[in-house]
Amino acid sequence: MALGDNTLASARGASQRGRNTYMVQTELNFATALSDKGAALLANDVIPVIAVPAGTVIMCAGAEVITAADSTTATVDIATGAGDLMADGFDAKSAVGTYSTPDGDFAPIVVGAADNIDVKLATMTGTLTAGKLRIWAMLSDVSDFGDMTANEVDRDTLA
Repeated sequence: MALGDNTLASARGASQRGRNTYMVQTELNFATALSDKGAALLANDVIPVIAVPAGTVIMCAGAEVITAADSTTATVDIATGAGDLMADGFDAKSAVGTYSTPDGDFAPIVVGAADNIDVKLATMTGTLTAGKLRIWAMLSDVSDFGDMTANEVDRDTLA
């Protein structure tokens, strides 16, 4: 199995997707990521967590500690393309309920082609076998509405 086989989730969350901003989330279980990789998790490993459709703006994203990581040190970056704009060096060993804060340079990101929000193990020492993060994102659909002209229907010609 490749890293991400069981960690990548489709964007899902609020029921009113349409043209409203909506929240999606998934839980990253480091034990599952370890199983996917089939070898020890290391610094710079990239774990895809949320699939984002084309034509979507990522308004913001982050993490909440559900279960603290069990390694000696573990910090994560969150972004598309294994960057760190959504969270930079968030401590996965923080107390339960701790939220990440966006990098100071973060601005909404327009996703032109389908992409993923990724969690990158920025620093990692010791052995990481357990721990859970809730990864969340606020998304908005900005894809084209298409042709907005009315189409004729039989009703128009029957009168």
